Amino acid sequence: MKTAVEQRAVELAEYIIENKTTVRAAAKKFGVSKSTVFVDVSERLKKFNPGLYNDVRKILDVNKAERHIRGGMATKQKFSK
Repeated sequence: MKTAVEQRAVELAEYIIENKTTVRAAAKKFGVSKSTVFVDVSERLKKFNPGLYNDVRKILDVNKAERHIRGGMATKQKFSK
C-alpha cells in the first residue's frame, strides 16, 4: 500500500504529464510548495516508480529548456503596460 507521500507524488506526476504543466502550476493546483513538488517528482518518484519518473522528467526537461523564453515574455508583458 502506498503512503500519502507516494500517492501525492504519483498524483503530481500524472497532473504534470496530462497537462504538460510546470512545477509552479502543479504546486498551486495541489496547494503545496514548489520545492515539495520538485522533490516528490524528481527524487521520491524515481525510487518507487521509475517509469512514471521518466515520463515526468521529459516534461520537466522541456520546461527547463523553455524557461528563459517564458521569463523574457513575462518581462516584456510587464513593461508593455
